[in-house]
Amino acid sequence: MPVADTVCPVTYLTLEERDGVTVLAADRPPANAMDVELLREVVDAVKSLAESPPAALVLAGRPGFFSAGADLKAVPTYGPEEQRAAVEGINGMALGVYSLPCPVVGAITGHAIAGGMVLALCTDVRIASSEGKYGLTEVKVGVPYPQAAIGVVRAELPPHAARLLALGNELIDARECVRLGAFDEVVAPSEVVPRALEVAAELAAMPAHVYARTKAELRGATITHLRKAVVEDPLLGRWVS
Repeated sequence: MPVADTVCPVTYLTLEERDGVTVLAADRPPANAMDVELLREVVDAVKSLAESPPAALVLAGRPGFFSAGADLKAVPTYGPEEQRAAVEGINGMALGVYSLPCPVVGAITGHAIAGGMVLALCTDVRIASSEGKYGLTEVKVGVPYPQAAIGVVRAELPPHAARLLALGNELIDARECVRLGAFDEVVAPSEVVPRALEVAAELAAMPAHVYARTKAELRGATITHLRKAVVEDPLLGRWVS
């Protein structure tokens, strides 16, 4: 998505303010696939936001793609250190976004697949493009879930939806995601970011400390468990062959 007044000098991310709402957008053509560099940038940006939380955050992708998940061209070529960094990056990204104390609205600007779908599930409210395809395809492509990723899937999806998406590995449309409880709204592609900004502004008007406390009470036990699990994630030794 086009943005202006960038305040964070990074390669793939832009961070800006829009009428009191912070927008963090990723743009790594063509599909926002997650390599080590993009993961590192997201983790660093989210850490900065956690230290000084905005009134509300919109997390967006590029036109047509929220994220296609792990970069399956790059990751299999990684040596042990880079594979470990990728697993740490996915865990850090998921835990970082999931635990932000401020309202986080997902502007799901298009396809959200595998790790991209996990990232969408880390947000508080999910506004999705009617033209995208969505799903958890890790099993189909032979990519095991890092601990924070599978933990968010387990926590945020109803059991029947987790079973259908994580084990069925089929791509579905946004309306089916709403029916399953994964997304909240479906709008035309051009309306995803405007609607996400509108929802974020509504949430930003609520008492910030009460929102943060309630969110922590909803997610605190899961976050505590996942922070322990990622330290001993079995994929840190070897992820994708």
